[in-house]
Amino acid sequence: MLKPVRKQSLSEAVFTQLRDQIVNGELPPGAPLPAERVLCEALGVNRGSIREALRRLQQSRLVSVRHGGTSQVLDYRASAGLDLLADLVLPANGRIDPRIVRGIIEMRSALAPDIARRAAERRTAAHLSLLNATLVRMREHAGDLTALQDLAVTLWSDLVDASDNLAYRLAYNSLRATYDQCRDLFTHVLAEETSDLAGYTAIITAVSNSNGEVAARRARMLIERGERGIKQILDHLPANLSEMRA
Repeated sequence: MLKPVRKQSLSEAVFTQLRDQIVNGELPPGAPLPAERVLCEALGVNRGSIREALRRLQQSRLVSVRHGGTSQVLDYRASAGLDLLADLVLPANGRIDPRIVRGIIEMRSALAPDIARRAAERRTAAHLSLLNATLVRMREHAGDLTALQDLAVTLWSDLVDASDNLAYRLAYNSLRATYDQCRDLFTHVLAEETSDLAGYTAIITAVSNSNGEVAARRARMLIERGERGIKQILDHLPANLSEMRA
């Protein structure tokens, strides 16, 4: 499957290359980054692009800038945030790490029930209106797996808003950005979950009735359907992502 080539600025290209070397261990924790002059010569870019890339690496908590301007690689497992997940699940070499996918799915399964519970406790009439509107659209697209997949993402986003929890919102944003990187891989794997309109209806009904325990239980039941499907294929993922998309 061919996709449009995304244009990159020089600083973004430098950031991406250095980030990938840090994540895959070519630049191990504690290692110093080459001096700006060396990076300019090696990468063929100007010093402004190098400095912008280094700022982004620092903001991502992949490097620390020490006294005197030298940069040292950090252990991203101890310092980085959820935003790095998208880069880990779909690295530049096209190889998927099943452990990363499994971790993302397990985090999703852990958060979803409490998101539904909090939504039932804190939802407003405006939230219910959005949730029911999305549910209607899902019924209108019954059988269309791609549309249902997109609408399920929207419904969960609506539930996160209804939960009135900023931490959940930020975590959801990172998980969604990660999911968007490889969404087409899971359209059919998640079909049992995204096609379960009765399950979504049960969640929204519980939220409407302010019944947090039922909302959480129904959310857990629904999410576990997708989790089972994904975990069943993890051990059979091809080493290269392009093989799965073929």
